[in-house]
Amino acid sequence: MGFDKEASSSSHVLQVPPLPREDTPLLGQPRRLSSQSKTFANVFIAIVGAGVLGLPYTFKKTGWLMGSLMLFSVALLAYHCMMLLIFTRRKLESIHGFSKINSFGDLGFEVYGPLGRFAVDIMIVLAQAGFCISYLIFIANTLAYVFNADNQASILGLSSKTVYLWACFPFQLGLNSIATLTHLAPLSIFADVVDLAAVGVVMVEDVLVFLKNRPELKAFGGFSVFFYGLGVAVYSFEGIGMILPLELEAKYKDKFGKVLALCMAFISLLYGAFGILGYMAFGEETKDIITTNLGAGLISTLVQLGLCVNLFITFPLMMNPVYEVVERRLCDSRYCLWLRWVVVLGVSLVALLVPNFADFLSLVGSSVCCALGFVLPAAFHLMVFKKELGWDGLIMDAVIVVLGVIMGVSGTWSSLLEIFASKA
Repeated sequence: MGFDKEASSSSHVLQVPPLPREDTPLLGQPRRLSSQSKTFANVFIAIVGAGVLGLPYTFKKTGWLMGSLMLFSVALLAYHCMMLLIFTRRKLESIHGFSKINSFGDLGFEVYGPLGRFAVDIMIVLAQAGFCISYLIFIANTLAYVFNADNQASILGLSSKTVYLWACFPFQLGLNSIATLTHLAPLSIFADVVDLAAVGVVMVEDVLVFLKNRPELKAFGGFSVFFYGLGVAVYSFEGIGMILPLELEAKYKDKFGKVLALCMAFISLLYGAFGILGYMAFGEETKDIITTNLGAGLISTLVQLGLCVNLFITFPLMMNPVYEVVERRLCDSRYCLWLRWVVVLGVSLVALLVPNFADFLSLVGSSVCCALGFVLPAAFHLMVFKKELGWDGLIMDAVIVVLGVIMGVSGTWSSLLEIFASKA
C-alpha cells in the first residue's frame, strides 16, 4: 500500500526538514542508532512525567494495595499494547519490503487509511494538550501555595492561582513561538535532571515524615474509586506515541522488547514506591499535589519551584505534536504563529476551569489515554493479523479494545464527578 500526500505530510522527507511531530525525539533527531543503555534512558524519559506527582493522592483514594495492583496491571497492559504496535509495524514492513512507518500516525494511515491517521491525530492532540493543561494547573497551584499561605487570597480581585497562571501566559507565548525543538534541547536535559532530583528528594522526605508520624492507612478504597485510580495509572504510563520512533532508532531491534520490559518494570517500581511512600507519610492528609504536603522550608520550596521550572520548560516540548497536527491540517504544514498562540490561549483557559491536579490526570488518562494506549494498538493489530491469529489471539485483541472502551467511559464519568464535586 503506497503513501500519498496525506501520509507523507507527517513522514520524514529528504528534501525539506520536517516540522516537529509526535515522533520527534525531545533532544533532536539523532544521527546514530541508540545502544541498549541509551534506548533504556530514552524510553524512561518518554514515559516518566508529571503523572507521578498525583500518585500519592490517588493511593489515598484507592488504598495503597488496590492502587499498587492497578498500577502494575496497567503497566503490564501498556507494555503489551506497545509491543502490539511494534509487531504491527514489522508485519507491514515485511509485506512492503521497506520502511515508511515512522510514527503512530503513519501506522494508523497504513492500517485504516485517512480515517486511521485522523483518529490518531485527534487522540494525540487531546492527550498532549491534556498533559500541558495539567502542567499549568500544577504550576499555578504550587506557586499559589509557595507564595500565598492562604490559597483563597485574591490579587487585584483575582485568585492567586489565576494570577500566576496568566503571569506565565506571555512567556509561554514566546517559548511556543519557537519553530524547532533543537533550540530547546539544553532546557529539556535540565528539566529531566530537575524532575528526577525532585522525585528523589520527595521520597526521602516521605520516609522521614512516616517514621515520625505513622498515620493510619487503608489498603482498599472501594469500587467507587476504581476507575478514578485506573485513569491516573493510565496517564502515568502514557508514552506510547514515542515507542515506534524509539524502536526505529534502537541499534539492536531484536532486543528492544526486552529493554522496554525492563524499563517498564523499573518505572512501575519507582511509581509504586513514590505513591506508597507519599501516602504512608501523610495518610488522609495527602494532597492532590504531594509537594504541597512538604511544608515550609528552603528544601521544600526549592523542590516545588524546581518542578515548576521543569513543567514550564516541558510545556512547549509537549505542545509541538499538537502544532504539527493543526498546522498540517489547517495550514498545509506551514508554520503559523497566530494559530499556536490561539492554542496556548485555549489550553490556559481550560486550566483555569479545573481546580484539582490529580482529578484532571484521571480525566485525561481515562478518556484519550485509554484510546491511544489500549484501543488503537489492539485494533490496528487485530486488523493486520486477523488472518493469522488463532481464536485466542483474536479474542485477546477484542477484549483489550472492549476493556479500553469500558475503562475510558467509566473513568471519564468518575473523573468528571470528582472535578464537579471539587468545584461545588
